[in-house]
Amino acid sequence: MNQSTAEQIALDAFTWLCTQEELLPVFLNASGASVDDLRAAISAAGGPDVALLGAVLDFIAMRDDTVIACCAAQNLPNDAVARAQAVLAGHAGMHWT
Repeated sequence: MNQSTAEQIALDAFTWLCTQEELLPVFLNASGASVDDLRAAISAAGGPDVALLGAVLDFIAMRDDTVIACCAAQNLPNDAVARAQAVLAGHAGMHWT
C-alpha cells in the first residue's frame, strides 16, 4: 500500500467516524480535540493532517468491532486499517518475523 492510498483510507475512516454518534465523542475525549480542531486539521492548506489521520486509525484499531464496521462501510478487507496505519506511521516495510 502506498502513502496516498493509506491517506485515503484514513480520510474515509475519519469521515465514517464523524457519522458515528456514539464513537465520535469518545474519540474527541480521548484525543482532546474539538470539532473545530478536526475541521481545521482536515482542511489544512497542505492537505489533511497525517498525524490526525493516524490518530483516527489508531482509535479505530483499538476494537475489532470498530475495525470491522469501518472496513465494511468502505468495502475494504478488515486488515486495511492496520496496513494503512503502518504506512502512515512509516512502518510499512517492517516485518516482525
